Amino acid sequence: MNGADTVFVLLSAFLVMLMTPGLAFFYGGMVRVKSALNMLMMSFVSLGVLSVLWVLYGYSLTFGPDVGGVIGSLDFAGFRGIGAGTLTEKGGVPVLAYALFQMMFAILTPALMSGALADRVKFSSWAVFIALWATVVYFPVAHWVWADGGWLKRLGVIDFAGGTAVHINAGIGALAAVLVVGRRIGFRQESMRPHNLPLVVLGAAMLWFGWFGFNAGSELAADGTAATMAMNTQLATGAAVLGWLGYERIRHGAFTTLGAASGAVAGLVAITPAGANVNPLGALLIGIVAGAVCSWAVSLKFRLGYDDSLDVVGVHLVGGLLGTLLVGLLAVDGAGGIGQFGRQAAGAFSVLAFSFAVSWLLARLVQAVMGFRASEEEETTGVDHAYHAETAYDFSAVGGSPAAARSTLAAAAAAATAAQRTQEKKVQA
Repeated sequence: MNGADTVFVLLSAFLVMLMTPGLAFFYGGMVRVKSALNMLMMSFVSLGVLSVLWVLYGYSLTFGPDVGGVIGSLDFAGFRGIGAGTLTEKGGVPVLAYALFQMMFAILTPALMSGALADRVKFSSWAVFIALWATVVYFPVAHWVWADGGWLKRLGVIDFAGGTAVHINAGIGALAAVLVVGRRIGFRQESMRPHNLPLVVLGAAMLWFGWFGFNAGSELAADGTAATMAMNTQLATGAAVLGWLGYERIRHGAFTTLGAASGAVAGLVAITPAGANVNPLGALLIGIVAGAVCSWAVSLKFRLGYDDSLDVVGVHLVGGLLGTLLVGLLAVDGAGGIGQFGRQAAGAFSVLAFSFAVSWLLARLVQAVMGFRASEEEETTGVDHAYHAETAYDFSAVGGSPAAARSTLAAAAAAATAAQRTQEKKVQA
């Protein structure tokens, strides 16, 4: 066992774990007050569901002995047989350390989809959906990309830390679920402003910090490749913030806090598959392109009519596609070129097609068996109260009656509604 590499992988796993509550804060601040707790819980419950599934059969289906290039066997179900073994390809990291690291990926990926369905799904149905989705979508796709014998790995697709298996997979899966569940009540008719932008920025900062473990940790060794990935992660993310803000200023006339936070996430997404294979200038290019293009892409929901509440499709699907495709052209040491670009496209669109089809079927199944969509009354009054019997904020602490406090907050929100609607009309145009 290599002690330094083992510590590096364990610390990286801890950083990736931090990304799930970071995502919860990021999404939680973007929704309306009446859904804030539910949004936190939709991310947080993934820590419970996927931890259990991972040890029962998830790790085995993902990294067990290959079956036909598409799935692992159940040889390691219940972590049977892995004990105190070590991986040898990266200098002797314990298998359990690697399993812990990859568990955090499995936890985060379905949580990413939650933002697309904010405000309007049953919490119990969501928990069932992510369990099914992880089983028949995430575990097989992760095997394709990262496991020995996986068909995309054998094809030579470059995906260092999850552009296909995580971001394209979650982004297109979210779109499929959105098309089944339908739009929020009032979509394109009433303002649905983020209720707490400081919380959004806090979540984005936690994601940015944790992403160093996500990206650099995927090397499984404290070496030069990990350092390259860490540096390129920072460069691409910073460039994406500028790319998003620049597009936003030109197109909509403002530099928004939400745009800066969203741009950071777009850059993190895009560099994930590519960062170990490009130089710093390539990382900057990927970041600035991802920031500008993802900023444009989030407006597609208004033009095409699908209600992706928190822009999961525009950021994760589009950002994942950009990073996965651009590394085919920008990879250094002779790895880039038209041939590699073709392999990247084959990998990206294979995952996209598979995930969309199966995610749509799973969402339809959940809808038919137990109902996926919240009732109109539950959605209107707020899913926090309906499913959690709690609220994010104690209005009585503001002073006076709860009704008066709500009226005060409503009046403050109304003061900004006209400007927001003007902004939304610009986006729709």
